[in-house]
Amino acid sequence: MLSNIHTLETGLNYLAEVIQWRMDGEFHGNGKSHSQLPNPPADWLTTESPLTRYIRKYQLDNAALLTLLIALAPHLQPDFFDRLIMAQLPQAGDYPQIGGWRGKSHRGFLPTGETVIFILSNHDLGQRLLLQQIFSQEHPFARDRVLYLEPPGDGEPVMSGKLVMTQDYIDLFTQGHFSRPHFSLDFPAQHITTEMEWEDLVLNSQTLQQIRDLEAWITHGATILYDWGMKRKLKLGYRALFYGPPGTGKTLTASLLGKYTGKDVYKVDLSMVVSKFIGETEKNLANLFARAESKDWILFFDEADALFGKRTNVRDAHDKYANQEVSYLLQRVENYDGLVILSSNFKSNIDEAFLRRFQSLIQFPIPNPKERSQLWQMAFPPQVELTPEVDLGYLASTYELTGSEIMNVVQHCCLQVLQSGHAVINQEQIIKAIKREFSKSGKIL
Repeated sequence: MLSNIHTLETGLNYLAEVIQWRMDGEFHGNGKSHSQLPNPPADWLTTESPLTRYIRKYQLDNAALLTLLIALAPHLQPDFFDRLIMAQLPQAGDYPQIGGWRGKSHRGFLPTGETVIFILSNHDLGQRLLLQQIFSQEHPFARDRVLYLEPPGDGEPVMSGKLVMTQDYIDLFTQGHFSRPHFSLDFPAQHITTEMEWEDLVLNSQTLQQIRDLEAWITHGATILYDWGMKRKLKLGYRALFYGPPGTGKTLTASLLGKYTGKDVYKVDLSMVVSKFIGETEKNLANLFARAESKDWILFFDEADALFGKRTNVRDAHDKYANQEVSYLLQRVENYDGLVILSSNFKSNIDEAFLRRFQSLIQFPIPNPKERSQLWQMAFPPQVELTPEVDLGYLASTYELTGSEIMNVVQHCCLQVLQSGHAVINQEQIIKAIKREFSKSGKIL
């Protein structure tokens, strides 16, 4: 943390030096405005901090580096620009070439695109136009949603827009990590974790191998794309479908993938994404993917049929816009640079256009008797005693239950014995709990 503070202080001192150099050249007529920008301090960019690592990652030139510092400065020192620009103006008055604005709560000077141009250019039109490319959609600032210019009013110059750094990157550069977004209408996804381990996941060998392959991509995908130069041949990101009955481990698998690869997993609440109003679903999706872009998050769409279902023949306007939503979603999923996992009860429910673009289609079947026996053996807590007549092998071979259903049975039995004051469970209690579980799902015993 101390090294990061030192790096930020050095960056602010460098920006202050550049601004002083620019003010001297502009208002004191010493000709500096036509000389080259001062260079960053020696060895500063070799220090280890989130800011310098980002600069090195994209090999930002001096102009982009200074733009980054200009956007970040008010969040570090609220009076930074007032001390270095406003207090040094030769006389009171309005200087449109400097730009700037003041917020409703923050009373200090805040930069605009014109502020960036003023600090970095020397009134040369060609240089001004060249600097505007920093705010183009092709620049890493736009692609990663690091900073941007707010659109100004109709007819006003683009560079008069407010210079805004997104909160994600303010957090990264100042705290050393992205802050987890709060569940809301703007970000309709919840961060999910698990205390379970891979050993707690009981699946057939084929499914487990496919999951290991998926884990390998999360761990080594960046090496293939960037170090091995495959980015120009392969699409960024990875798309997988988990399909099978409820309770077979799909959500747990997504959580474990995140846990063991160090990635945050966000479970998308489709009820907050899908809207009956035309265009709102696309807007909600755009907000979600824009926030997740370049964060290396795993997006998990549970019960994805509601949004990723098959397109229908167009009979009315509703069908037309529903198909547009699916088409838009297909585009966003394909362009997302991280892992997207869709979960569905049936593979046949998912639009074929999605399936063709998935790298993995992983089935989670109902566990067989051997797997159910393993689940039963692992299910009961050590504080509970099973009576001698409890036959877990019989339960596994007789009753077709998923892992989730078995845990529901165990939970019910544990509550029953706690109420009785004796931590002993017999076969009859387990079978009664199984019947209760079957009745919940409409199964016939």
